[in-house]
Amino acid sequence: MTPRRQYMIAALQRSGTRERTQQSSVREVRLLAQFSGTSPHLISASELQQYMLHRKNVDQRAPTSMRICSSGIRFFSLHVLARAWQLLARMRAPSAYRLPALLSVQEVRRLLSMATLLHNRVYFPTVSSLGLRRHEGLLLHVSAIDGQRRMVHVPRGKGAKDRDVPLPPDP
Repeated sequence: MTPRRQYMIAALQRSGTRERTQQSSVREVRLLAQFSGTSPHLISASELQQYMLHRKNVDQRAPTSMRICSSGIRFFSLHVLARAWQLLARMRAPSAYRLPALLSVQEVRRLLSMATLLHNRVYFPTVSSLGLRRHEGLLLHVSAIDGQRRMVHVPRGKGAKDRDVPLPPDP
């Protein structure tokens, strides 16, 4: 193992990154070196640009994979080489926007019918009908229901904020 790779692994460990992140970052620098045919500290900005375009267009990496690639190389260049490539600062991988999977009414009924325990038969319809997150449903109490205003008080929701949710209309 080369001294630069050892130094990079030590720097990644000091920064508190997880083992899998460390492996991914080291792998990306190794792939960059293999692509250019030279040591990573000798690579020019144009070679780096060719490599990133190759990863995106030829290897057809997803935006998430491109973020992993650029962050691993960015970490290496900043913390090991003490060199700030402007190309890495300008790179932005687009976020993939996916619509959530929606279930049909029959599928929801079938799933709810499979709940055998009483607390699950109460929890699932409550969370789905109020549009709550899983954690929000776990924190609900009967006292949170305000029948007069037809609202449910949801404590410590997303961002640790309380909110009120309207009760669904009676069927």
